[in-house]
Amino acid sequence: MIRALTSFATRRRWLTIAVWAVLGIALTVVGQSLMYRATDSQPGDFLPQGYDSAAALKIAEDAFGEQPDANAATVLVARSDGGKLTGADRERIATITAGLAEQRIKAKAPEMPLMEDHSQRPSLAVGPTAPDGTFQLLSLSLNGNMNDPGLQDVYREVRDSAEDEFSAAGLRAGFTGGIASTVDTKDAGEHREMLIAGLTFGLIVLLNVLVFRSVLAAILPLIACSLIGGVAMGAVAGTAVLFDIPLDASVPSLITVVLLGIGIDYFLFLLFRFREQLRSNPGQPAREAAAATAAKVGGAIASAGLTIVAAFATLGVASFGQFRVLGPSIAVSVLVMLVASLTLMPALLAVAGQGMFWPSKAWRTERRGGLAARLGDAVAHRPVRCVLASLALLGVLSAGAAGVRMSYDMPEQDRTDAVRVSEEISKVMPAGATDPHTVYVHADGPLDRGAVTSLSKALAGTEGVGQVTPVQYAEDGKAARIGVVLTADSSSAEARDLVSGPVRDALAEHRPDGAEAHITGTAAVYADISEAVDKDLRLVFPIAAALIAVILFLLLRSLVAPLVLLVSVGLGFTATLGAATLVFQHGLDRAGVTFTLPLVLFLFVVALGTDYNILISDRIREEMRGSSVREAVSLAVRHTAPAITTAGVVLAGSFASLAANPATAEVGFATALGILLSALVLSLVLVPALAVLLGRGMWWPSGGGRRRKSAEVGEERELSVVGGR
Repeated sequence: MIRALTSFATRRRWLTIAVWAVLGIALTVVGQSLMYRATDSQPGDFLPQGYDSAAALKIAEDAFGEQPDANAATVLVARSDGGKLTGADRERIATITAGLAEQRIKAKAPEMPLMEDHSQRPSLAVGPTAPDGTFQLLSLSLNGNMNDPGLQDVYREVRDSAEDEFSAAGLRAGFTGGIASTVDTKDAGEHREMLIAGLTFGLIVLLNVLVFRSVLAAILPLIACSLIGGVAMGAVAGTAVLFDIPLDASVPSLITVVLLGIGIDYFLFLLFRFREQLRSNPGQPAREAAAATAAKVGGAIASAGLTIVAAFATLGVASFGQFRVLGPSIAVSVLVMLVASLTLMPALLAVAGQGMFWPSKAWRTERRGGLAARLGDAVAHRPVRCVLASLALLGVLSAGAAGVRMSYDMPEQDRTDAVRVSEEISKVMPAGATDPHTVYVHADGPLDRGAVTSLSKALAGTEGVGQVTPVQYAEDGKAARIGVVLTADSSSAEARDLVSGPVRDALAEHRPDGAEAHITGTAAVYADISEAVDKDLRLVFPIAAALIAVILFLLLRSLVAPLVLLVSVGLGFTATLGAATLVFQHGLDRAGVTFTLPLVLFLFVVALGTDYNILISDRIREEMRGSSVREAVSLAVRHTAPAITTAGVVLAGSFASLAANPATAEVGFATALGILLSALVLSLVLVPALAVLLGRGMWWPSGGGRRRKSAEVGEERELSVVGGR
């Protein structure tokens, strides 16, 4: 099937390219237009209903008509001269607030035809005054996805208008929380992100120029991957909107990084093998050479891609909704890239031919005795040393994972205006004042208001609760809500412990008879998320490992080789997690590593790292058809080391770009390191060395293919002394 697909793509190369170009343009427009409509920035929305905070959100929606609003921001209003607010000041604040709430903010015209128009009137309300009388708080809400650039522009209009009106009245206004913090963080890191993106693309171009000494080979992979990424993004966003499936806000950025990395990888695998094909057959037409190349590596690429698809698809069984939608989204995107790797990329090679490597002519002659050849000889003739050295390195790094702890703390932020305003509020008010929690009480009949009042008083006396707002009842009297301000920062581990312990204990003890009482808010949501993630990790890991093993069994037609590859990538996973623990938990003295890191590493390092193991194993198996095991390993490393090294550095560079953002620093660092370990240590040293030591037994029961008689003669003698050289 793969051979037929690649053969068709190279025969109908112009048609294949045209189809992908049309799909790329059309679905890029769809993706950019619909992605923000499809994404949900509220983590609590992804929790199953069985969790306490999810039950509270359900009561809020059903009884009070509330929708979870991540866009809610807190506005601080104070005198410009730093004095205490007077009665006249508070009247002016109320008047200006009412006026701002009546202003309809006109959004900029949507850039794409399907984008939402975010024109609206902001929701503004006067809140509490500071205990020392120096400022008053307001609440601000906007409708829409706070990650949508269109809504962010509306917020900036509201912010600037409010600052001007309060300033004219001798007052100053500051904004924090929700969309205010999101916009400030984005604005602060905008130039940094542009620089990182430029450096990432520059790294890919530079590596390809250095390896191939060609203009087309440096630029064409980027163009192709951008086109394919547009197809994938449009397919995911369109499907999500069509079937009303909310996507996590991290989906767009992760799809971009993953597809850029693996797309370049697969293109490089084809490029290196295409160059080898042209070098071995100088007069062969470009179409035939491209077809032969795709036929040789198509199986390995398909298996590598399906491994990633299977790994991410297993997240579909997770209970936590963020994982449940993230996994299939990336799986679909990788499947699109896989199809493109077997159709579009061979078609581009068939069209470009030798021009792919212009203006260089050095590619026509294979370099002898280079670093890759020396590495192949070293692994083939000193396998025991290579295995011991690899295991020593992986073991040292893995030891760091022994004391790993999961952290649910928010990542460090840039020193933005929103951060400074939050700190100013926290000096005189409870730390959770800018991000309060809400308790919801519900019963099938009218609530006992005396019992609800007793619950409110019990909450006010509970450890960690700094303030409780008056009880508000639903119109039918069957539900009530109580605002709760914690003494700890809502994003801290202390706040999560308070909610999980004393606060929920108080709710269970003092709730009215026959009623249910639940709490929601940042700390409550993340306390529940931690429980859901722990359950999902125990479920997803074994299922993903089993699916990867099945794919490897089918590709390698062996029972032993897949186990070798799985054990090696398992060591790579623990080594990467250990290194991240040493750097962030111990080196930077943090509470632990971010709670999503183990799952992210398992999926990216194990799934993506298996790509390189599949490539080297498939080449070893191919070379064994006419060579001894040792010769096959030496040749396989010599021919694949440049491709794996280049691909690994490119993929690691793509993920390393995430390390520059405080919110994704751990994921970026750890994933980049894990991919480098997979490419340079596991695939080029450990796995080939084990292949030498295990001999043809590694490929049992298939045996690894037929050998030449000359290779058979010295095989057994060679393997018997393999560890002594």
